[in-house]
Amino acid sequence: HFWALIFIYIWAGPHHLHYSPTPEWASSLGMLLSIMLWMPSWGGMLNGLLTLRGAWDKVAKDPILKFYVVGITFYGMSTFEGPLLSVKTVNALSHFTDWTIAHVHAGALGWNGMMIFGMVYWLAPRIFQVEEGCNKKLMETHFWMGTIGILLYVVAIYGAGLTQGLMWRAFDENGALEYTDFLATVRKLLPMYAVRVVGGTLYIGGVILGAYNVLNTWKKRPATYEEPVYEAEGVRHMCIPNLPSVVAPGLPQQC
Repeated sequence: HFWALIFIYIWAGPHHLHYSPTPEWASSLGMLLSIMLWMPSWGGMLNGLLTLRGAWDKVAKDPILKFYVVGITFYGMSTFEGPLLSVKTVNALSHFTDWTIAHVHAGALGWNGMMIFGMVYWLAPRIFQVEEGCNKKLMETHFWMGTIGILLYVVAIYGAGLTQGLMWRAFDENGALEYTDFLATVRKLLPMYAVRVVGGTLYIGGVILGAYNVLNTWKKRPATYEEPVYEAEGVRHMCIPNLPSVVAPGLPQQC
């Protein structure tokens, strides 16, 4: 998964430059390599979800796992849609529309955002040495606010993007463009943008709630942090001949 992404992804950039002054061979190469990305991307997504085989019951109880599952699922959606949008016939419809914006936000907020929330909730009590961890009810509330928020957000923009693309390509019975007034498209999108605002507000509200939860966890930290020392088994009895004591103080110098 890692090496396939490293090798293929560096060639995928020109798929952003279809129908531009970029040479045709470059954009075609970017499209071809982008389609190849389906394999490692979905391999990684399935690997992540299949890690939970036999343990799906834990997802219902653990909000951190919920963040991970939604994040990995959005990763799969985003990395399916990216190669799809690189295909020139699809890109001809999506180019310069809100469809591209929806794709980017599904990846940024649905994939990266949800994964980051899960990681922060897992790390915070361990870093701050708080045994009870972050408040589970607040984590659950954050999860649902974030999930519902991002779904409203991206679905509304997907609708806006398709509306834009279809309206810009619409012709009347005489073969002329049906919508020549730019504001005609904008007026159609206003209800979708209203839904987008609601979804974005929910998502941001979840972020604020999460920050409050982590702050409360930090406030429960002990007055003095424990500093555990981890030592490999048998190190104390290791014998390294002719090793200067300045290099490894405390180790025996003679066998």
